[in-house]
Amino acid sequence: MKVTGEAQGQGEKRIINSRQTTIAKAVADFLRHLREKNASPHTVKAYSGDLANFASYAGSRRWKEIDHITIRGFLSQLYDKGLGKTSVARSLAAVRSLYRWLAREGVVEQNPAKLVATPKLSKKLPRVPTIEEMNSVLDGGMPEAAAFPERDRLMLELLYGCGIRNSELIGINLEDIRLSSEVILIRGKGKKQRYVPFGGSAAGALASYLPIRRQVMTEKHKNASALLINRRGGRLTTRSVGRIIKKIAVAKGLSPDVHPHTLRHAFGTHMLEEGADLRAIQELLGHERLATTQRYTQLSMKHVLQVYDQTHPRAK
Repeated sequence: MKVTGEAQGQGEKRIINSRQTTIAKAVADFLRHLREKNASPHTVKAYSGDLANFASYAGSRRWKEIDHITIRGFLSQLYDKGLGKTSVARSLAAVRSLYRWLAREGVVEQNPAKLVATPKLSKKLPRVPTIEEMNSVLDGGMPEAAAFPERDRLMLELLYGCGIRNSELIGINLEDIRLSSEVILIRGKGKKQRYVPFGGSAAGALASYLPIRRQVMTEKHKNASALLINRRGGRLTTRSVGRIIKKIAVAKGLSPDVHPHTLRHAFGTHMLEEGADLRAIQELLGHERLATTQRYTQLSMKHVLQVYDQTHPRAK
C-alpha cells in the first residue's frame, strides 16, 4: 500500500493541531527525525498515530511526571477503546522508541516504558495450506475470478515460491529480476536488500506474463518500472494484492482466511518439512533474528516423525 505524504502526516497533525505541550513537541521532533533517517513510510505512519494517542493521554504533563504507572494507564485506555493486544503492543514499542531517542538527545535519563511488560501475544500459529493444497492451486488454471490470470499466477508463484512479503512483492521492478541467475533483488524492511532465488515455475509464469504486460504498457503509453501492474498500467498496491489472493484462494477451495502472508508462512513451513536448514530459511525470509523464523515456521507431524525415525536410537 502506498503511503502518501498526506497520510504520513495525519498523526502529526493531530499532535500539532492539539496544544503544543512538551510531549507533543517532542513527538513531532521525533517523527521528523525518523523521516530524516529515511525510516519506512509505514513505520512513520504507524508511529504518528500511536504517539499522537500517547501525547493526547499525557496532556500537559512534563517528562518527570510520567512514570511506568502513567504508561500502564495509557495502555489501559487503549484496551478500553477496544484495541487488541497486537495494537497495544505496537503502541508500547512506539513509546519505548520515543524514549530511546529522548535519552540520546539528553532530554530524559530513564525510560519508564522499559518497566512496562509487553502484552503477551498468542503464539498459536495460523493454519497454512498443505503442500498438496498449494500444488493444486498453482498446477491448475487460474479461476474465472482472476481478472488478470497471467499476472495473478505470477503473484502466487512469487509469494509462495520466494517467501517474500506483500510489500516486497509490489516493490519489485523489472530491473530487479536476474533471469540468467534466476534470482530477484528484494528490498525488505529497513531498506535492507537481499537476493532470493526463484524456480522454474516462477520463471514460466514470468515468461507468460511479460508479453501481456508489454501490451498493457504500450496501449497506455506509459514507461513504468513496476513488475506487477494493474490493467491501467499502474503499480499494484498491497491492498489490491490481498484482495486478489483472497479471491483466488476461495475460488480454489482454500480458506477465506488466506492472505499474502499466509503464503510466506507456507513457504517457510514447507521448506522446513522438506528438510531445509532453519538458518537458510531465515536468510531467504530476510529475518534478522532466528527466533523470528522459528515463529514463522511450524513443525508438522510429518517432519517431527521423520526426525524421530532418523535420529532416535529406539526408533530404528
